[in-house]
Amino acid sequence: MESLRDVTGVRVLSRYIVELTFETGEVKVLDLEPLLDGPVFEPLRQDYQLFTRVRADREAGTIVWPNGADFSPRTLYLRSRDAVPHAS
Repeated sequence: MESLRDVTGVRVLSRYIVELTFETGEVKVLDLEPLLDGPVFEPLRQDYQLFTRVRADREAGTIVWPNGADFSPRTLYLRSRDAVPHAS
């Protein structure tokens, strides 16, 4: 069984795309727009300013919003892709 990887940091990169830092030091990118479905996520889809208020909750090991929305760390890890370093 795969071990759980907690989220320790989050940064909004562009519309509904976030950069996630995991406790392993891995940095991954995820487009959350397709996942913003259902009553708790609909306000995030309709109000981008609310979406940008996402933060990492180290106690829960995931990302959360002021309205109580969150995702499981496992979902975030499995659906995200490795961040591609920017050319300097």
